[in-house]
Amino acid sequence: MSILTKYILRKYLLYFIIVLISLELFFVGMDFLQNIKKLPSSANLQFLYLIYNSFFTLTLTLPLSLVFGWILTLVIFIRNNELVAFTSLGAKKNQIFSPVIYISLFLLVLQLFIQMTPLAYSYEQKKKILDGNYFTNTKSDIFLKYNDNFVFFKKLLPLEKRAEGIHIYKVQNDDIVETIIAKKAYFQNDKWYVVDAKIVKKPKYMNFESSKLEVRYEKFLNTLDGFKPKILDNVYEEKANFSILDAISALDLLSKQEINTDRIRAAIYYDTLVPFFILPLMFVIFVFVSYNRRFFNMGTFTSMSIFATLVIWGVFFMLHKFSNSGVMKPELSLLLPMVIWFIVSYIIYRKKSRVL
Repeated sequence: MSILTKYILRKYLLYFIIVLISLELFFVGMDFLQNIKKLPSSANLQFLYLIYNSFFTLTLTLPLSLVFGWILTLVIFIRNNELVAFTSLGAKKNQIFSPVIYISLFLLVLQLFIQMTPLAYSYEQKKKILDGNYFTNTKSDIFLKYNDNFVFFKKLLPLEKRAEGIHIYKVQNDDIVETIIAKKAYFQNDKWYVVDAKIVKKPKYMNFESSKLEVRYEKFLNTLDGFKPKILDNVYEEKANFSILDAISALDLLSKQEINTDRIRAAIYYDTLVPFFILPLMFVIFVFVSYNRRFFNMGTFTSMSIFATLVIWGVFFMLHKFSNSGVMKPELSLLLPMVIWFIVSYIIYRKKSRVL
C-alpha cells in the first residue's frame, strides 16, 4: 500500500467515523427522546433498546455516512490544495478515489453479513421492548399452505420453537381427505414434530351404508420440513423484517407453494442490492470536483452533493415501500431502477471525465 493510499484512507475513515457517529447519535437520540415515556423503567431494557435501535439505524446511516464522509474528504482536500499536490506528484484520478471505493465496498459487504445474523431483527426487538412484551413472543391464528396441506396454528411461540392448537388438513383435488389434530408441536432437526396427534381419514369412496371415518393416533408426526419458526413469525406480518438467510429460505418455501413472494423478494433486493447505489454516486461526485479552489464554489458543491444523495436514497426508499406494499413488482421498482442508475452514472462519469 502506497503512502498516498494510506494518507487518503486515514483521512477518509476519520471523517466517515465522525459522520457515522453523528448520524447515529442524532437518529437514535431523537427516537429515544420521543419514546422515553413509553419505555420500561428497567435500565437494562433501555440499554438494550438503544443497542437494537443503533443496529437498526445502521442500515440507513452506514451508506449515507460513506457518501457524506467522501464529500467532506473532498472538500477538505480542495480547501488545503491537497488534490493539486497529489496530481503534482504524479497521482492519477483512479489512485485518489479507488482506495475510498474499495473500503466502501468492504463496509457494505460487512453490512450484508450483519443482515444475515439475528441483528437483522433489531427493529422487531426494539419494538417489543417499546410495547412491553420483550420477554414474550407469540403469534395467534396462523393459517398457511404447505404442499398439499393447509395448516392452522392457534398459537405460535417462535423463540421457544413450539406451537399450540394444531390442525393440519390434507387436500386432494379440492377435497379434504385427512385431518390431523394435536395440542402441541415442536420444531427440531429442521422439522415440526406434532405430539399426540389424532388423525381422521375420510374414505376414498363415499357410501352411505358402509363408509366410515378412520381414526387413529400417532405419538409423533413430522411435517413442514424446513419451515423455520422465524419464517412463520415474519412472513405473515405486514411490516416484518427478515434476515437475508431467512428471507431466502422463505422465498424458496413459499415459491414451491405458489404463494405470492413479492414482499420477500423486495426485502432481499433492498438489503442486498440497494445499499450499493452509493458506489456510482461517489464516482459522479468525484468528477464534479475541481482541483483549483480559486474557481470552485465549495458551498454549492457540498449542498448539491448532499441534496443529490438524499434525493437518490429517498427515491429508492420510496420504491421499496411501493414494492413492499404490493403496488409494484420488486423487479420493476428496485432492480430496474438500480440498473438504470448504474448506466446513467456511468454515462455522466464518462462525459464529465472527457471534459476534464
